[in-house]
Amino acid sequence: MELAAELRALAVQEDLSAVLVRRLLQHRGARSSVALLRRDLTDELLAEIVDLGSVRTLAANSSLPSRIRARFAQYPDPAVRRAVAASVPDAPRGLLARLAADPDPSVRSFLAMNEHLSTELLALLAADSEPSVRSSVIQRWGDVPDDVRRMLLTVADPSIRSGSVRAFAPPVDLLPGLLEDPVTRAAAVARAVPTPELAADPDSDVREAIAAHLDLPPGLRDLLAGDRDIFVRNTIAARPETPRALREHVVATLEPSSPVAQRRLLFSRGTHTCPPAAPAPPKLSRQQAESLLARAGL
Repeated sequence: MELAAELRALAVQEDLSAVLVRRLLQHRGARSSVALLRRDLTDELLAEIVDLGSVRTLAANSSLPSRIRARFAQYPDPAVRRAVAASVPDAPRGLLARLAADPDPSVRSFLAMNEHLSTELLALLAADSEPSVRSSVIQRWGDVPDDVRRMLLTVADPSIRSGSVRAFAPPVDLLPGLLEDPVTRAAAVARAVPTPELAADPDSDVREAIAAHLDLPPGLRDLLAGDRDIFVRNTIAARPETPRALREHVVATLEPSSPVAQRRLLFSRGTHTCPPAAPAPPKLSRQQAESLLARAGL
């Protein structure tokens, strides 16, 4: 393990003395780990982290005392307020409501990702004047009240309509309109009954969505296996119930024109692999920790 990685691992080790933590603050990478992850920071350590310029990272620490969170929620730098907004609970009470009224839309966007938000605050952010804030709500919130869902599915902003129909099922009475809307048609297909007309749609995105439909009948599956679009055919090859012979036939027709297309095809068929998780580093004794810090000149 590289020295910097060893220091970052030591920075989050439990039961580490404040003296050793203070020495770690002199290393930028270790300081970031201390600021973000330690749950036992004293007022003196908090002040030192701020003085060393890592206040933004510190503000994202969900274990901070509520009085510190309240202070950071009013910090002049919006990056600090964003860090607070993203994950902290509503303590002191009313903190999240104040952040929902922050003048910087990026702060409100980060707040929309906060799992501690009440339904009322999420509904408020869903009606925000900034599209970026509404988009954050859509990405975070899958189970929305009917009135909020209708509002997001019918707004003038096409990106919000499209994102909304991908995020949650539309009310039945809105589905025909969403299928007629070129902006939402491909996304709405997943909520509709697959038909030969949709499988023959001139928009390849619509045909690809039909190819991925959970209730795709075998007849349409076999039809789309011969589609002129490589990504439609690849979607058929990726379906788990596609017969082996058909899958092999389709894969043989996939000749991507670029490395990017090749990666997309492989990813869609689940042939990519992720590296195994690294094992947890061993806990260091006081003597070992002192030796490590000495090696780093801390």
